[in-house]
Amino acid sequence: MIDAHAHIEFFKKNQEEIIEEAKRKLRGVVDSITEYRKTHVWKSWELLKDYFDFIFPTLGYHPNEARRGNWEKVRKVEDFILKHQKEIFGIGEIGLDYYHAKTKAERDAQREIFVHFLELAKELNLPVVIHAREAEKEALEIINRYDIPSYFHSYTGSVEVAREIVDGGHILGISTGIVFIPEVREVAKNIEIEYLVVETDAPYMSPYKEIRNKPIFVEVAIEELAKIKGMDKTEVEAVTEVNTIKFFSLPL
Repeated sequence: MIDAHAHIEFFKKNQEEIIEEAKRKLRGVVDSITEYRKTHVWKSWELLKDYFDFIFPTLGYHPNEARRGNWEKVRKVEDFILKHQKEIFGIGEIGLDYYHAKTKAERDAQREIFVHFLELAKELNLPVVIHAREAEKEALEIINRYDIPSYFHSYTGSVEVAREIVDGGHILGISTGIVFIPEVREVAKNIEIEYLVVETDAPYMSPYKEIRNKPIFVEVAIEELAKIKGMDKTEVEAVTEVNTIKFFSLPL
């Protein structure tokens, strides 16, 4: 199994334990190292770099940070990405989050910084990891201007927009939220498995109450997806693994 999206750097107290546990069950974890508030990409990189034979990093700028419009920080993150461009497997997460960005100024800032990092991804010939919340359609319209392979992680939008996303050659992340989010279940039911990957978004989206999510819980997403699709668990595991390896060009 591969967890296509997690944030292991957020496990400050038991990070090594989380990684070693994951190694026993998974082939790898794609970690979206993302600038957000005090979670700086350079600090997260240092925490994880010793595990880059198992963790496959992307680098990005979270839309909830982008809404602040701090271009000095944007340039700093951009420089860090350029420095490590040969070591990463994508740009992200980046995108739009209109659930948190309420004002025109905040949304304009998100949009401008989103475009900035899409242009960087195009320049570096890297795929992008998209965070789109209550802005899936607009995010797709912007991406389509740049013709960049995109992974809409932890997708919770409509089936209609999901169909547009996959018809455009992009993929969708089915998170462990499939256990409790109806929209995720609808997408899982209606979109072909060839366009899906599985993820935890750990430590968020836990399928278990009062327990932080962990990469090993990606198995829960696989099991639920198999039930919904009427497929064998091993087949779902195999197809989503191939989809993840292909999208990120993972050396597995």
